[in-house]
Amino acid sequence: MPLPDLFEYLWIMWLVLALIFVIIEVLTLEFTFLMLAAGSLIGGLGVNLLGGTWWLQVAAAAAVSALLLFTIRPLLLRLLHRSSQGVPTNVDALYGLGARVVAPFVNGIGSVRLDNGETWTAEPADPAAALDVGTRVVVTRVRGATVDVAPDTTTSTERSSGDA
Repeated sequence: MPLPDLFEYLWIMWLVLALIFVIIEVLTLEFTFLMLAAGSLIGGLGVNLLGGTWWLQVAAAAAVSALLLFTIRPLLLRLLHRSSQGVPTNVDALYGLGARVVAPFVNGIGSVRLDNGETWTAEPADPAAALDVGTRVVVTRVRGATVDVAPDTTTSTERSSGDA
């Protein structure tokens, strides 16, 4: 019984290779192996299905993979990283946040209600500043469970649009 021509089953190798690349991509999440998988499918399997020789399949897979790596991958990475920038969280989100004095300052310590709804112990950034109950202030520094505040110097139109 003659052995089968293994080049007839090369399309299975392209599918398995693409599947391996996709599995590695799921583990790394950097779009490199996704581009290699696409190159294997489009270049390698595509040329195989069109009847190309094995060396032409390899060359097409390499060319398509390289093209995708240098064109599509940078765009995908830029899109991915753009959405994860610039959102301060936790204590970083408190800097510059507006507040209203809710308890009078006695011996330099008072209480403010931040615009996010939290009530914090506060100290004036400038001890000479007169901060009465109801005064609008801005957080300038966070020290543990205490915030330093300064009088809000924004205009009334900015303040009314920020309160809404």
